[in-house]
Amino acid sequence: MGEHKDKILEVCNNSSKNTLMETLNISYVDVGEDFLIAKMPVNPRVHQPDGVLHGGAMVALAESVGSMASYIFLNAAEFFVRGIEISANHVKSVKEGFVYAKASFIHKGRTTQVWDIRITNEEDQLISVCKLTTIALPKK
Repeated sequence: MGEHKDKILEVCNNSSKNTLMETLNISYVDVGEDFLIAKMPVNPRVHQPDGVLHGGAMVALAESVGSMASYIFLNAAEFFVRGIEISANHVKSVKEGFVYAKASFIHKGRTTQVWDIRITNEEDQLISVCKLTTIALPKK
């Protein structure tokens, strides 16, 4: 993975052009053998009315990083990846800075994948815990 890390991150970030990920300024910043990390700025564009990070923006971040992780850890030439279920527990508020989402496998099946996605702030404090289930559908 080491020699391919920069290329993988480049492909992930280039695939975000003209998408929700670009709108939310989500960028993919690290990848390993069994994880992918993305970051998103926290600013008024992703705030709820009282000035803290909107839970929906966190869920969009979580689904983006989990789906992209499925894409890179499965054979994307043969499969489409789709999210089929997501749940989130938000445990701390954030007003500014960046949040980081780390997607790690809970289950890596041939058809379905289950991801644990931990969202943390710049001080590595837990902000949200998400679980995403994706499905790999064959391209025909």
